[in-house]
Amino acid sequence: MKKRQLNPNIYLGIVAVIMAVLFYSSAQTYHQQTIVPQLHHFLPGRPGLKLLQGIDFTYAGEHVSLSALGYAKMVEFFIRKCAHYGTYFLMGWFMVLGLKDRLQNLGLTGVVCYLACLGYAASDEFHQMLTGGRTPLFQDVMLDGTGALTAILILVIYFGIRQRKRSH
Repeated sequence: MKKRQLNPNIYLGIVAVIMAVLFYSSAQTYHQQTIVPQLHHFLPGRPGLKLLQGIDFTYAGEHVSLSALGYAKMVEFFIRKCAHYGTYFLMGWFMVLGLKDRLQNLGLTGVVCYLACLGYAASDEFHQMLTGGRTPLFQDVMLDGTGALTAILILVIYFGIRQRKRSH
């Protein structure tokens, strides 16, 4: 019995929703988006403090450490960077699902999806440049692209293995 597949347009619709959420988010200033006050309220015991004490690096010229940022801002930094990676992971994932049957070539699908995600990430950072109180970062484009590429590679490899098994 063959599995019933969702219409690829649904996957592309999810991609469009992700893009709209990113566009809306990029139109907000940092002060409109910050969750530092909520972190102070919801994490009063400062969970993970010992783990954070051992972290010290530079990201886009900014020193990231507990002493440089403080607990709440450091937690917010990691939440934001995980959101970058995760959002573009999902965008890449759903884009592959939406385009693989239309393009009918997994390699081409992977390249098109990666370039589309990377292009959107770059345009999103440009949009942030136009928004007051935001800093566009090339490093964020690379982080976004890495999230998308991870999802794309997982699916291209998975569907490639499935195709080979079916042809043998």
